[in-house]
Amino acid sequence: MSKKVLLIEDDKTVRENTAELLELSDYEVETASNGKIGIQKAPVFLPDIIVCDIMMPEMDGYQVLDKLSNTESLARIPFIFLSAKTDHKDVRKGMNLGADDYLTKPFEEEELIDAIESRLAKADILSTLNHRPANHSSLESFEALKQIFRKETLKTFAKEDYIFKSGQNSSSIYLIEKGVVKTYKLDENGKELITAIHKVNDVFGNLSFTKDHTLTEYASAMEDTMVYEVTKDKVKQLFYENPQIMFEFIDQLGEHLSDTKDQLMDMAYSSVKRKTAQSILLFSERLKKNKLSQIRISRADLAAVAGIASESLIRTLSTFKKEGIIEVEGRNIKINDFEALENIL
Repeated sequence: MSKKVLLIEDDKTVRENTAELLELSDYEVETASNGKIGIQKAPVFLPDIIVCDIMMPEMDGYQVLDKLSNTESLARIPFIFLSAKTDHKDVRKGMNLGADDYLTKPFEEEELIDAIESRLAKADILSTLNHRPANHSSLESFEALKQIFRKETLKTFAKEDYIFKSGQNSSSIYLIEKGVVKTYKLDENGKELITAIHKVNDVFGNLSFTKDHTLTEYASAMEDTMVYEVTKDKVKQLFYENPQIMFEFIDQLGEHLSDTKDQLMDMAYSSVKRKTAQSILLFSERLKKNKLSQIRISRADLAAVAGIASESLIRTLSTFKKEGIIEVEGRNIKINDFEALENIL
């Protein structure tokens, strides 16, 4: 089924020529000669994307976008500004209002089609991601991660009870809901050497996630205590899905855990690289571009689909560029090595 484009443009020649090239590209097109008419047609036509001029009589493009953004049924429709205005202030104003893209006249046919395909691809990918099961949703903080932990097994320990002992297999970590826990080692004479005291809301246990370890210390309750036990396999999966949470977790680790912090940092960057590679390949697939051709997609859109911070994405793209996997020219990304991206997944 053809995607629907609402084209709002007051210049008759531009409107008719643009509508024709969109129809030749297999889009269903509805046109409006000014913003007021466009606002009236949008809820009836229900377009998949809107292309709108800025300087128009009756109602300008900024007002159109503002009106649509405040209409629940239309607010999520991708919106592209099309205008002769090239001042950076105009660009910023449009993007700050929520526009998805901004093209200046005169434009090449391929430039407009690429922009439309890119916005539709992003909307399609995000729609797919939003329909995943709840455990795939992005966590916003380490405290949010702890709320996930609180859905796990809650265990109760009396004062001086062992939570774990040296020599046991390390397969879980623990979150304290109530009480105080001490971790310690025993010297050759059996004397306790306390390594840490953990309070409510602290996470403790052997925090190595990259390999199995045998515990080298004891943990016992210093008073009546309740802790959530979470398998490290579950925690690892949550970290891979939410690498930004892992960075916060790393920041909270004590200095004596430097080896573990290095391991977690490697995992975090690995996850960011994987999400970035996956998102580039997703866009390439949805845009149906031939291998080694360019895709036109903004860094912000890639970050949104990958679920990572823009700063992390930019660093990763820079790494991919240095490795010769991609080339970046403005908002265009050329994939030089599809196999390398696929091997990252």
